[in-house]
Amino acid sequence: MAVREIVLSGYRSLCHAEVLAVRDACNKLKSLDLSGCRIYTSSEPCPMCLAAIYWAQISSIYYCVSEDETLGFGYADKNLSEELRKPKENRKLKLIHVPNGKALGIFEKNLYKTGIRQT
Repeated sequence: MAVREIVLSGYRSLCHAEVLAVRDACNKLKSLDLSGCRIYTSSEPCPMCLAAIYWAQISSIYYCVSEDETLGFGYADKNLSEELRKPKENRKLKLIHVPNGKALGIFEKNLYKTGIRQT
């Protein structure tokens, strides 16, 4: 089944090919760090996929169709990219920080526990 069909048929908005490729590579290599890896994709990655690629520390992306070229197919990635470049306070989606020391402590404890953050 093509990725577009996976996304649209089951309302799986997170099942983009790049995200699935990153997930599969991390599982196969048993690592969150994919430094030195490359990803090949038909179009310039959307902001969500690009974030996943950055998080995995993939070294390079090869793509055929640019973000501008996808606009003609109904993709709104360029609009989202422009929105994300705005300061948080100027975005359509409001981000509201609710400070909580207990939550911060739990977050930090789990980072040490999982080995993501080290002392």
